[in-house]
Amino acid sequence: MSPPQSTAAGSKSSASAASSARSSIVEAAGYKLPQPEAGPSRSGPSSRRSSTSSASSRKGKERAHDNDTASAGVQESPAAAGSHATAGGQGDGSGSDEEEEEDDEDGDEDEPVLKYSRLKGKLPEILAKDSASAVDVSPRVLAIGTHNGMVHVLSYEGAKVNSYRPHANSITCLRMDEENDYVATTSMEGRVVIHSLTAPDDHAFDYKRPVHCIALEPGFAKKNTRAFVCGGTAGNLVLQEKGWLGYKEQVLHSGEGPIWAVEWRGTYIAWANDTGVRIYDTSTSTRIGYIDRPPDSPRAELFRPTLLWKDDNTLIIAWADYVKVVRIRSRARAIGTHPTISIEMTAIYQVDCMISGITTYGSAYLILAYIPPETIISEKTDDPAEQRRKAANRPELRIISKGEETSADALGLSQYHLFGGNDYKLVRSRRPGEEFFVVSPKDVVVVRPRDEADHVEWLLERERFEEALEVAEKLEKQHGSAMDAKAIGRKYMVHLVGKGDFDQAASLASKVLASDVPAWEKWIDDFKIKGHLAAIIPYIPVEEPQLGKATYEMILDHLLMNDKPALLKTITTWPSDIYDINNVMSNVKSELDGSKSEPLLLESLGELYVLNRQPAKALPYFLRLRKPNVFDLIRDHNLFTSIQDQALLLVEFDQERVRIGEVDKEKAGEIALVNSTAKHGRAIELLVEHTHSIPVDRVVHQLEAKSKYLYMYLDALFEKDAQVVLPYSDRMVELYAAYDYPRLTPFLRSSNFYDLEKAYKICKDRDYVPEQVFLLGRMGNNKQALMLIIERLGDVQRAIDFAKEQKDEDLWEDLLSYSESRPDFIRALLEHVGSEINPIRLIRRIRDGLEIPGLKPAVMKILQASNLQVGLLEGCQRILEGDVAGLMLGLNKGQSGCLRGSTTTKCQICDLPTYTASPSSTDPAAPALIYLCRHTVHATCALPHADIDLPPRLDNPGVTHLMSGEGQGRRSGKSLNRALGARLGYAAALRARVGGCPVCVKEGRRERESGGGGMVPVAA
Repeated sequence: MSPPQSTAAGSKSSASAASSARSSIVEAAGYKLPQPEAGPSRSGPSSRRSSTSSASSRKGKERAHDNDTASAGVQESPAAAGSHATAGGQGDGSGSDEEEEEDDEDGDEDEPVLKYSRLKGKLPEILAKDSASAVDVSPRVLAIGTHNGMVHVLSYEGAKVNSYRPHANSITCLRMDEENDYVATTSMEGRVVIHSLTAPDDHAFDYKRPVHCIALEPGFAKKNTRAFVCGGTAGNLVLQEKGWLGYKEQVLHSGEGPIWAVEWRGTYIAWANDTGVRIYDTSTSTRIGYIDRPPDSPRAELFRPTLLWKDDNTLIIAWADYVKVVRIRSRARAIGTHPTISIEMTAIYQVDCMISGITTYGSAYLILAYIPPETIISEKTDDPAEQRRKAANRPELRIISKGEETSADALGLSQYHLFGGNDYKLVRSRRPGEEFFVVSPKDVVVVRPRDEADHVEWLLERERFEEALEVAEKLEKQHGSAMDAKAIGRKYMVHLVGKGDFDQAASLASKVLASDVPAWEKWIDDFKIKGHLAAIIPYIPVEEPQLGKATYEMILDHLLMNDKPALLKTITTWPSDIYDINNVMSNVKSELDGSKSEPLLLESLGELYVLNRQPAKALPYFLRLRKPNVFDLIRDHNLFTSIQDQALLLVEFDQERVRIGEVDKEKAGEIALVNSTAKHGRAIELLVEHTHSIPVDRVVHQLEAKSKYLYMYLDALFEKDAQVVLPYSDRMVELYAAYDYPRLTPFLRSSNFYDLEKAYKICKDRDYVPEQVFLLGRMGNNKQALMLIIERLGDVQRAIDFAKEQKDEDLWEDLLSYSESRPDFIRALLEHVGSEINPIRLIRRIRDGLEIPGLKPAVMKILQASNLQVGLLEGCQRILEGDVAGLMLGLNKGQSGCLRGSTTTKCQICDLPTYTASPSSTDPAAPALIYLCRHTVHATCALPHADIDLPPRLDNPGVTHLMSGEGQGRRSGKSLNRALGARLGYAAALRARVGGCPVCVKEGRRERESGGGGMVPVAA
């Protein structure tokens, strides 16, 4: 199907076809003829003739079949296309070389939709002796009729199932029923034979003239009528229906020329004769519609029409170069003279070829296209070449979807140049899925949609390996081992290596070679031979899988000779157990002998020593190279004893790193220590943290040559443990004075183990006055220290603070004496004086007539401070007196107040009435105790231990009662004194036994007053 020439041309041709169809329809009232759908079209028959004379369609692609491969699909064959054009007589240069190149490029880019394979088995043997003339399929078998009158029933794979000869002449049509039971055939001799494949039930009919077509009623094998319809040269459409007395013949139509095609679907029979296509309804025994043949179409015997029922109500008509789609519609009831059933044409397509067969392909149409060869222009010519019969073109299989040609494949069928359009057949398989058969007299091709596996093969044929590999990997994930993605990957690697793209090929190795050790070793050898071993080294596996040690050593030797940076990187990334490390170390040493100062070799050898568990041997190499990881190496492998004599080297190396970092930071406007985890660097930190392995005296001895490094070491050591640096206190004074003045004074104040005279001399030499003052004060020379403050610093507050610190009255006197003649000093003393000196004492020493600037404000400040102090003292005294009075009243009230008890008062220990003897008491007269905290308990319950008894009562209650004269109503003073004294004595003895309140002790509270003595014994 050719692409549209232009919008105007397409519209013109479609309008012409529509007007012709409208004028030809003479039956079926209510017939509707819509405008044809847009689609590929040609401007007229003359244009079509000139276009179809080309070797193949403009979009068609040559598909050549391999006779030696059963599953050979369609392959592009430019050579075949060229020979085809020659055979067709196209030597006039109608297509330029540039157009052919463009067509070839399009063929390379456009993937075919369908795949092709020849039907094998017994079929090639059959067609070698005979020629196929008719074909039909059932759900299980394929039946082929031949020109010798034979019928061969084959399986879908080509195996022979049955063969018989129903005719003596060429078979023109063959049909099978849905149940695979019956085969109906027609022939040029005029006979119709219905043969049963499963039972002896054959029927033959002789019509005396050639019969071209036959159709079995739906469900033929299951119905008793066993009806069929046929037609041929006689021009009669005959319906044969079986009754009680045999078949009954009925002529449905005649008089319009030979019947060329007939199809039966449901209740509708469609047939084609010389005038057009008619449709007959068997349910009403009426003809319901007519569609005329395409205008200017060739004779039907040259290009027979094809009828196809798409469904029960849709008929597809393919005649010459037209495709018409007719829809049968039913009305609920008749309207006037119009029948209840009508037809309408829903689509018309015109193609640039003759149609030998048509079927559905999903929602599209699959067309078997035949392009007639160029006809003889002049019959009077004497040229034998022009008089010779022209070779036929290849048939094409095209897909038309929504009026557009989406695919076109030229088929390389056997002896195609000998056959015409009526020699080809296209049938659809009745098995599930999309499967078709293209039949020529000498060949049967099976057509199937291309699947994803075919897509992969197509990509591989065009060396689009990357896309093929991606698709294959997806298929492998979805369907398991159905697709070998690794094999495709290997082909891709071979292709890339052939192109010289070694990096891309190496990047695929991990995915393609996976765990195949021999394949890995083979590819590594190939890369080495081709001089590109470095490309695959980053992808070589070291764990799963693990290759042979010889392979890894070969790679390391290659890097040693050609790429030393890569050697170092490989050594640090590869596990050391996959190769013989001693062999590699030996090779590196040999190479290093010729290049003593090669840093990469030194570092590589150091790394090998570390991997070989010899870090002590690696340490000198790393120190020599100034490697930052040397400190981590020392810590990780506990190499502290190995660096006892290399302290200065370590510190110098670390400080060099710090200086480089400072320079880099200065460029950015910031000064900071870089890569340092401690105040003085990692080297000092390491030496300080491991003094048990690196003795302090050895480090100090080494750092004496660099006093700054010694200061850093002793300062860090002092911060960690001041006791360790006591022997070096004098040296630390000197170092602090030289390198860290802010730390000098704190050190002088915190340490007592340096020589004061030496320290004073150092400070004096450097003119550090505050430190001289401190040292003079510590040496006891306070007066000289005070003079330094006054004369050198002029700081009154510092002088006052110094005098306060020394707590020396003579020092205060010296300070006052010095200030007598200095007004500024007097004013400063007045402003800063405190409790250490009486202001009056200072004021009295002021000479008469001495002018002191700011004296008045200073005196007023002193007076205000004194008034404030007096007011504070008076207020505090009033508060204190008030608190004392309140506490005294509370104490008095608590000690002299009345405590009440009754018979219902319970002991808060045993929870029994207080004035009832305790169950643990043997003394019924045991007293009850009421504490000042107001807790009431039995005396026996208040005893801290069970083995402690209450003190005995010295007075007898009865005798005391008689002696008191209470019976006579009088009590003398002597008896009262005696009773009170007895009670107080007993209370004192009882207090000593029972102690404090047991309830408060139990609750964890402190008694409010008098400890445990605040109780009153009450008789039971």
